[in-house]
Amino acid sequence: MRRLLASIALVTLLSPSHSRPQVTAPVKPDSVRMAVIGDMGTGETPQYDVSRRMTEAHAKFPFDFVIMLGDNIYGGSKPKDFERKFSIPYKPLLDAGVKFYASLGNHDSTNESFYAPFNMNGLTYYTFKKGNVRFFALNSNYMEPKQLAWLENELKGAGDGDWKICYFHHPLFSSGRMHGSSTDLRLVLEPLFIKYHVDVVFAGHDHVYERVKPQNGIYYFTEGASGELRAGDLKQSTFTAKGFDSDNTFMLVEFAGNQMNFQTISRAGQSVDSGVIQRQMRSSANSSPPASREAGAQLATGQSWAPRVNELNQP
Repeated sequence: MRRLLASIALVTLLSPSHSRPQVTAPVKPDSVRMAVIGDMGTGETPQYDVSRRMTEAHAKFPFDFVIMLGDNIYGGSKPKDFERKFSIPYKPLLDAGVKFYASLGNHDSTNESFYAPFNMNGLTYYTFKKGNVRFFALNSNYMEPKQLAWLENELKGAGDGDWKICYFHHPLFSSGRMHGSSTDLRLVLEPLFIKYHVDVVFAGHDHVYERVKPQNGIYYFTEGASGELRAGDLKQSTFTAKGFDSDNTFMLVEFAGNQMNFQTISRAGQSVDSGVIQRQMRSSANSSPPASREAGAQLATGQSWAPRVNELNQP
């Protein structure tokens, strides 16, 4: 216990100066509100700093749950690891009733799926619904035919009435120098995302923040810097809409009707990106991919189904 208290005190003393997050995301009645973190489970100072910014943001933007994009627990899976790398840094949020929904990264053990606070219920891929938003947490470490068949069945059964949000560890589009785009994974997942009108995809793995220009009408975010950081790792890319690789980050997201508001906040409390995605009503009568990869692309029938974004903070 003395060692644990000393560790917490040391983390506090080493934390850099910061300002409280300037939260711009609205809090609309009956909205679905969440935070997004990835590659966070280090137990080191940056993770604790980000968790404090999340707690401060929660006071202004009371999100109900957090989605976790993998690499939840680095370097071991003993009880002390789960304490130092999860239950202690996020204790104020857990005490406030905030739920965490994890996906697995390449540094995670499959045994994490049995850790009750991760809400995986022993599964390495699963789905859940909040309001008018359906979430699909995938295991990108092993995208075997069984998981793909499950995903197609779940996406098809979800229809087109709700938002469809997929999240997992390895990004299909990334400008990170260390890892970059997971092109093999893209070959098997993107056709399903297009066919069944997935709206937004979140991933981690590259220790940066990046928002990608719409690809076949789908918005992709990489949030892999909520504990780890690979400073200066982003390279120039034709598909980057916004990138940030100089500090750790987390995201706030709100779904209100057919609007998704998002804001990305740094470890120092700086707002580094924000915007609004407008979801368009779509019909499952035609599931062909758009002819173009740009936002607002037209289907072969001429019917537009791609969402639009109004960016509040341009690069």
